[in-house]
Amino acid sequence: MGDLLQPWHLILLAIVAFLLFGAKRLPELGKGLGEGLKGFREGIKGVTDPAPPPTSQSVQTPPPPPPASNEPPKQA
Repeated sequence: MGDLLQPWHLILLAIVAFLLFGAKRLPELGKGLGEGLKGFREGIKGVTDPAPPPTSQSVQTPPPPPPASNEPPKQA
């Protein structure tokens, strides 16, 4: 059983791809594949990188609610 992908296997795959897709479509397919791999790597990098430390921006707390009045509620 030896090696699964020998150089002549890759050459044969390249010839089959050329026959199936033609010379015009191969650059487009390669570009699309490259962009897809780039996006995949960026997505994986975002998952594996630890979260950045929080910045030293001041955290604003909401204003306190107005004090409750001691007046009884008005009846209509």
